[in-house]
Amino acid sequence: MNRDKVIIKTSSIGIATNLLLATFKAAVGLISNSIAVTLDAVNNLSDALSSIITIAGTKLAGKLPDKEHPLGHGRIEYLSAMIVSGIVLYAGITSLVESIKKIINPETPDYGTVSLMIIAVAVVVKIVLGKYVKAQGKKVNSGSLIASGSDALSDAILSASVLVSAIIFIVSGLSLEAYVGAVISGFIIKAGIEMMREALDEILGTRANTEITSKIKHILAQKPKVRGAYDLMMYNYGPDKYYASVHLEVPDTMTAKEIDGLTRQAETEIYDKTGVILAAVGIYAYNTRNDEAMEIEKEIKKIVLHHKWAIQVHGFYLDIEQHKMCFDVVMSFDIKPEDGLKTLYAEIHKAYPHYELNIAPDIDVSTTD
Repeated sequence: MNRDKVIIKTSSIGIATNLLLATFKAAVGLISNSIAVTLDAVNNLSDALSSIITIAGTKLAGKLPDKEHPLGHGRIEYLSAMIVSGIVLYAGITSLVESIKKIINPETPDYGTVSLMIIAVAVVVKIVLGKYVKAQGKKVNSGSLIASGSDALSDAILSASVLVSAIIFIVSGLSLEAYVGAVISGFIIKAGIEMMREALDEILGTRANTEITSKIKHILAQKPKVRGAYDLMMYNYGPDKYYASVHLEVPDTMTAKEIDGLTRQAETEIYDKTGVILAAVGIYAYNTRNDEAMEIEKEIKKIVLHHKWAIQVHGFYLDIEQHKMCFDVVMSFDIKPEDGLKTLYAEIHKAYPHYELNIAPDIDVSTTD
């Protein structure tokens, strides 16, 4: 299955459908003098434009890596999503302004049977389109398609509200046109803001998917002689393109040859099972030859984990001959790393004054099993 082809095909279907709906609704809106139907047409038009930009973004994102962009162009999809969200937001604000004008200076709509039938068909079409696009988006892990599918289902609800307001007017003579238009505008604005927030999150970088990080750590922790996998960092270079780095805790008796074989095997298995490229593997050695070192490690963990903001201790190693102690501490976002380090250095120096300390602060960027 070619991901780009699926996205382009699905988006093309969306473009054609939305352009047809926009044309019919615009005609109905102008003929019946209905601001709600006209704004619904504008909404469909913005959806079509969004799909066009999605296709352009997918095409550009699929370009092969080059000298200036050795990791590819995948992040262009996030930039195209920002442009789409801007268009949707603009359409929503413009629609809201027009609706307010109609509330202040109302006009009486004039619906016909054909107009109502077109609106009813539009509701059904949007439901079918929404389900199809969303399903395709989930199949190829495309945030743009999933968002478009959800947006289409929301549009079906909005079109249904337009149909209901038209029926109410025909039955009772009560015109809710402008108010329904304002509600539609609110939904469009809300959708635009949410899309922009999601695109910004992708550009800024968010916490990696818990399911993937947990799976990677579990695979690595099952390797012979590996006591744990820590400091997992995920780097996103576009949808479905992840690089990662991690530290493995292994016994201090392992040779360089054994470690080399372990890391190569781990890189291959992680890619085969998750699609993530394990670009870097660091090593923590843990004490195996000295009972005193292992007892001190237990005491250190008690001291550190006594604090609620201390999530995990790992990478502990004690050099008794050199009187050196080093370890990492994962801290929550409830405390500044420098404040946490100041507290820990003071407490551990008091308990073990003869040791030189090296404490590295970590942040909780993935699951901390």
